[in-house]
This record gives sequence, C-alpha cells and structure tokens, in this order.
Amino acid sequence: MHELSIASSIVNTVIQEVKTRNIKSVSKIGLKIGALTDIVPDSLQFGFAAITKNTELAQTKLLIEIIRVKGYCKKCQTNFEVMEFIFICPNCQSNDINMNQGNELEIAYIEADE
Repeated sequence: MHELSIASSIVNTVIQEVKTRNIKSVSKIGLKIGALTDIVPDSLQFGFAAITKNTELAQTKLLIEIIRVKGYCKKCQTNFEVMEFIFICPNCQSNDINMNQGNELEIAYIEADE
C-alpha cells in the first residue's frame, strides 16, 4: 500500500509549510492525481486520516482531483484523451505518442483557516 507513504509525504510537506508560513490551522488540502499513478483515492484518504489522527491536521479535509490521461500523437500532431487506457491515436491509430497528462501527483493548494 504505497498510499500510506504518499499520505505521510503529504502530511510532512503540509506541516513544514504550516510552520514556515506560521499558519494556525489547515481546513483543506487539494491534490491533483493523474489516472496513471495507480493511486487508490480511498486508500489515500484512509492513510491520511490514520496519520493525522491526534495531530494539528486531524480536522483537515483531503480533496482529490483525478486528472485524466491525455496524449499527443507524434505522427499526425493530434492531442487526444486516452480512453480506457488504450494508448493509440484515435485519428491515425499510431502508437507513437507522448503522454501530456495523467502522471501528476501534486499538492495543488492548502486552504488555511483565518
């Protein structure tokens, strides 16, 4: 379950940011997670709740946005959304493609209470 180590990294990053910016409390943490990362959102939520129990982030909500997979065909220069993990250009059926999005794993924002 790599979600637990990811949750731990998120908590460590946010706590460091809280200390650096002298934030009193955090109400929300927004994440962007690409569909190709193989992260299970429910497992990440569970790990986050377990790690933050009895900490200053215990009441913080973890909001997850799943980023769809998008590609670019090098043969016909078409940008497209990858459907059902079929990595073939829908325009020319080439498999010579680059992934433009879908591998993200980032903290998009931290919402602090006043």
